[in-house]
Amino acid sequence: MPGNSDISELEGRIGYTFKDKQLLLSALTHPSYTKQAGILEHNQRLEFLGDAVLGLVLAEQLFSGFEDQREGVLTRYRSMLIKGSQLCRLARELELGTFLQIGDAEDSQGGRDRASILEDAFEAMVGAVYLDGGLPAAKSTICKIFGDLEKRIKQSLQRHNPKGKLQELFQPALGNDSIAYQLVEATGPDHLKEFTVQVWVGGKCLGTGSGNSKKIAEEEAARVALESLQSE
Repeated sequence: MPGNSDISELEGRIGYTFKDKQLLLSALTHPSYTKQAGILEHNQRLEFLGDAVLGLVLAEQLFSGFEDQREGVLTRYRSMLIKGSQLCRLARELELGTFLQIGDAEDSQGGRDRASILEDAFEAMVGAVYLDGGLPAAKSTICKIFGDLEKRIKQSLQRHNPKGKLQELFQPALGNDSIAYQLVEATGPDHLKEFTVQVWVGGKCLGTGSGNSKKIAEEEAARVALESLQSE
């Protein structure tokens, strides 16, 4: 069924007013509604476009805003910002689900708050802004919605807590002293230090990470270790 018909309220939340309102309506239309209403336009193509626009804008913001970080760290930051759970969180902050046009069956099963549907709608909305106002409009809208990227990244790191997860994996079997973080090197001037840290578990190096503080480097090493364990 149609959601909140007052899309001007959503425009106010994202800080962008559409010239072509149909673009926004298409972005808010789930495929289940097109089947029910007998219309063709839904948000999947816009989702494809929005995903690419998000990646570009956030990469540019990270490149200019985190000048002391290397490519690998920036890549991980971008991945954290565009992953589904983060986009779903932003969609919920905007109460995007209340504006969706969604089929009755999907709606009755909680579709308006389903993570995958919210993520897709968020990306589609970004794609719609890009088509309606170009890259400057998309950049402005994305920056407004995300806010302080450093804060978002810190919150994401706290949620994921790779050091804690690594500890949970090995501490019960190997004991409290089974995990050790070893500083490999510290390069650069005092105001622009780059630290490299290895994480050792049971006498084996499982990961290496770098960052502009020992804490960030340790978290990066723990994250690399977790990823390598998952791929085994």
